[in-house]
Amino acid sequence: MIKEFEFYHGVVLSKLVHYDGNEVKIKLYPSPTNASYILNNNIGLYIKHSTKRMSPWRFTFQRDHQDEIAEMAKRQSEMFLLLVCGEDGIVVLNFQELKVILDHFHQETEWISATRTKNTEYTIKGSDGKLKYKVGKKDFPRKIFSMNNSIDYLQVAL
Repeated sequence: MIKEFEFYHGVVLSKLVHYDGNEVKIKLYPSPTNASYILNNNIGLYIKHSTKRMSPWRFTFQRDHQDEIAEMAKRQSEMFLLLVCGEDGIVVLNFQELKVILDHFHQETEWISATRTKNTEYTIKGSDGKLKYKVGKKDFPRKIFSMNNSIDYLQVAL
């Protein structure tokens, strides 16, 4: 039997493999959540999905989810959260962006919401804040493979 998360993770992994001719190596990150992967030996990926058809999409984070993401961020050169918004698209957030909306103090349960109207970008909010800018559908997977990833997106956040 195919599990629900396998469909949603499959779309993320497929888009990574097919992006712009990049060669990729994907490994499962050892964790109980089945949500974490290592891309090209040094990029952490954590995938959440919502089966909801339309905006807003809401994602729940337990303390152990956030702890796992933080641990991956320490061990990898880059860390990305990928939010699969039903069949609409995928939101990609780097670790610095994630910490704007879910800070370093992990409550037992927290949330992120992604909202979007037709032909617009995603507005991202979380338990601890809101991004001051919108995230585009085309940011994934380009943002992950960008050579100057940390510099480009950190400057936008400031």
